[in-house]
Formats: sequence, C-alpha cells, structure tokens
Amino acid sequence: MVLQLIKQKWFYLAILAIALAVPLLVPNRYFFQIIIISCIFAIATLSMNLILGYTGQASLAHAGFFGIGAYGVGLMTKAGVSFWLALPASALLAALVGFLIGIPTLRTRGSYFAIATLCFGVIVSIIAGNWVSLTGGHTGVVGIPRPSPIPLPLAGEITFQTQTAQYYLVLAFLLLTLFVMHRLVYSLQGLSFMAVRNNEVLADAVGINTFATKMLSFVVANFFAALAGGIYASIIGSISPSTASYTLTFNWLVYLLLGGAATLSGPIAGAFAIPILMEYMQFLEEYRQLIFGALLIVVIIYFPRGLMGGLASLRVKAVNYSHRRKAGVPSAAESGKPDQAF
Repeated sequence: MVLQLIKQKWFYLAILAIALAVPLLVPNRYFFQIIIISCIFAIATLSMNLILGYTGQASLAHAGFFGIGAYGVGLMTKAGVSFWLALPASALLAALVGFLIGIPTLRTRGSYFAIATLCFGVIVSIIAGNWVSLTGGHTGVVGIPRPSPIPLPLAGEITFQTQTAQYYLVLAFLLLTLFVMHRLVYSLQGLSFMAVRNNEVLADAVGINTFATKMLSFVVANFFAALAGGIYASIIGSISPSTASYTLTFNWLVYLLLGGAATLSGPIAGAFAIPILMEYMQFLEEYRQLIFGALLIVVIIYFPRGLMGGLASLRVKAVNYSHRRKAGVPSAAESGKPDQAF
C-alpha cells in the first residue's frame, strides 16, 4: 500500500522533500527571506484563486482583507495577545467584514463587482493611512512581536526567532491552505463553485443557490487572505498602509494568471517564480518591467490557462497520444485527417 502510494504521488512527495530541504539549499539570508515572503504570498494567491479561478468572481479587494489580517495581528500582539489567538481572530474579523461587504456587492456581476471590491480595498488603505490613533497613520505599526513560542511537554518550546523556524511555520500554513483548498474544490461544493463560474444563469436554473455559493467562496477567500496578512505582519515585524495597497492585489492577480487560474499548483508556482525571477533580473533595472510585460502577453496569448494549466494540457495530450498509439489508432499525420482527440 505504501509503495503504491509512493508510485502514484512521487512527484508531490519530491516537491515536499525539496520544500523541507530549502533551509539547507539556500544559505543566503536575503534570498531565504524572499522565499519566506513568497510562501506568504502563495497563501494569498491561492485564496484569490478560489474566488476568481474557481468561482469566476473578479474580487479586487484581496489586499484590503490582507491588510485587515495584518493590522489585526499587529495591534493585538502588541497589546499582549498571543499570536495564536490574534491570528484566527483577525482572519475571522476579515471573514465577517467580507460577509457584510458581500451582501450588496455579490448581487452585482462582472465589472461592477470588480469595481465595488476595488473601492473597498482602496477604502481600507485610506483608513490605514489616516486613522492615526489606531493604525499609526502612514508610519504604520512597528515592533510587532514574532509568533509566540509553542510549549512542548518534554522538550521545552518551539520558538520562531530564526529564519529557519519562520520558514517552517509559513510552510506549514501554506500546506494547510493547500489542503483546505484541495478538499474544497474537489467536493460537491467545489462543483457548485465551477458551475457558477461557467454559467451562473444555468446554475441557478438547476437549483444551485448562486448567491450563497458566491458568498461562501468570497468569505473563505477573505479568511485565508487575512490569515496570510497576519502571518506577514508577525514575520516582518512592521506594517504600513502599503500592506493593504491595491498594488498587492494586482501583483497576486498576475501571479495567478501566469501560474494558472483554476489550478492548485498555478498560484504557488506564480508566487514563487515571479518574485525570484524579478530579483535575479535586478541588473536590468527598469527594463525588468518591459520583459515582465512581454512575458505576460506571451503567456496570455499562448497559454490562456497559465503555465501550469498549459503543462497539464500538454500532459493530457501526451497521454491520449500514447493510448492511441498503443491501440493502433493512426495519428492525424498518418491518416491525413484532423485529429479530433486533440
């Protein structure tokens, strides 16, 4: 049974092994910090994928909820609240705010929903910059404590003062987010999400409560966005209104589109590949954006499902071709007819 599982999941196990070995493979502290931030942004991008990729609703308020989580954890931990209480409390607060915002906005469709959520995200950023008595204004919140130690019965406690410990903490939350998203999208509820995405009118006609389906997706996405924000605040140690800036939302949107929307691996691939690629191209200075824009155009034209979606399509075509060859079915070139299976 174990050997069969390893044969079936060897690729994912190899990726997990590499992820666990990252502290040994990346001795440079600067690039190690980039990887930690990429893990946090992968959580945010995965949550955006739920509402955009699987439910088809273009929410542009993601950085706003990320900021709610960041400020919630920052303010509560500075007041003496344990990180392990502040983090879920901030995420639940963001989910509640998302529920209240979703009541009017989710009744709109298309660009109207995108504009409404973008406005909310901008409002959060403005409040963060001007509510000086609470948020510190444009100075922000500094001196945010690291995550509280986890006591162990017989081995002291686990602290998170080192980069390695922080990396494994963020990796654990990323794996948790990936597990929840996998269980959600590969369930009956996940089918409802995709039915709303594909044809909302038809989904409503066959008995799916489209408003409740969109609301659930929106609230869950906002919960995990705030979760990422809370972890970010505690790891970085300081936050400012830029933490809730719509620029972050568009960055995550690009990660999602390039990596592959409506896939679980795409958001993670985009959140890791693009920031690391941009860092390695720093010597190009302002020309980095030019190359990045060209790459985005190429991917959108030739890989509309993103990098991982394109690879998945190629894999399916390769498997189908292999099966046809084994069955003795001639290819399109051999038969002189269009290959309908492709």
